Amino acid sequence: MHFDERDCGDFRIYGGALDAPGGGYLAAVVVMRVRGLSGEPVAVFRDERLAGGHRFKDARSALHFAMDAGRRAAQESAESVGS
Repeated sequence: MHFDERDCGDFRIYGGALDAPGGGYLAAVVVMRVRGLSGEPVAVFRDERLAGGHRFKDARSALHFAMDAGRRAAQESAESVGS
């Protein structure tokens, strides 16, 4: 398993490349709203089988895909709050 985490505005993105049964890696992501709240962080997006469970050949590709999906989810969530 390989993991990465990054801040994106009011959000923290946790991405993962998880070992897939039979080989390869699955992309997974959790996006948490960590700022702009009066309480605990809140998950705004979670997907443990991004791309419909597509198996990536290497961890780097799966992790890159997961972090991109997390950034998009954070941007969409920020836009919906700002509307």
